[in-house]
Amino acid sequence: MTTVNEHTIAEELRRMAGEARPVDAHALAVRAASRTARRRRAPWLLAAAAALVAGAVTVSSFGTDQMTARVAGPSAPRLPDNTPEQLRLVRACMPAGGPSVNVNPDWRDPAHGTAADFRVLAEYRDENGSSALVGSTKGFVVCTAVGEKELREPPVFTYWGNKAPGSLTGFPGGLSVDVYTNHYRYSKVSPHDTYVLLVAGRVAPGVSRVTVDWSDGRRTQAVVTGGFFIAGTPAKATSRRNDRSFVETDVDTPSATVTAYDAAGRIAGTRNNVEYGWRGPVGTP
Repeated sequence: MTTVNEHTIAEELRRMAGEARPVDAHALAVRAASRTARRRRAPWLLAAAAALVAGAVTVSSFGTDQMTARVAGPSAPRLPDNTPEQLRLVRACMPAGGPSVNVNPDWRDPAHGTAADFRVLAEYRDENGSSALVGSTKGFVVCTAVGEKELREPPVFTYWGNKAPGSLTGFPGGLSVDVYTNHYRYSKVSPHDTYVLLVAGRVAPGVSRVTVDWSDGRRTQAVVTGGFFIAGTPAKATSRRNDRSFVETDVDTPSATVTAYDAAGRIAGTRNNVEYGWRGPVGTP
């Protein structure tokens, strides 16, 4: 008759549970059977060991899934891959390898990601160049090309909704205006120093058109691509020399009303009186 040491069995089972991870449960059971002075164990012990390991793996996996759900929430939608041309634009926009914290392009925060995380979401073009809304699942930058040998605007990062950790989805209504800024650009004709007003953001599925009405009376049609939009228009600028002979430029930045329309022409969302420097906060109507 075989004597079973219950204390030894309990210790062995606890040790095996502590080792639980994606392993071969049967192999662990056999391993357990070969220990404890190589004594023959009752058949129920091998079955219990296998069941315990399998159960421990299942419970561990369940706990991990629950924790992931609490921390990350619903998975973010996958952004489309860049074309080779778009990839070059992103890399040129972020020469330091990622977005910047402020106007210093070399001051970066690793939490904001690297250039590889960003996609060209919508792009505005005219005779003087292009500006693009470039984003990741966390946030975005607005990039403007100003000539191959010219400095580009710093790629200042903003979380979607202007709040960490950033979320591409969940904005109220059919429209989210995420940024209103202006960027310098070099013109091929005099005056060479010019500026462009830029408004960009996100739209809900079904939105096919976005307009921007500036308070100075102009109207601009935005470029709408895959749930994102960007609108641009030349800025009115006045240059003068100050008392130290430096040239100063005043850029006119009128407020804007942004309206989104569905395919039938119905209004899907409106944001009134968007002021220059706007970064859309979470929960704004």
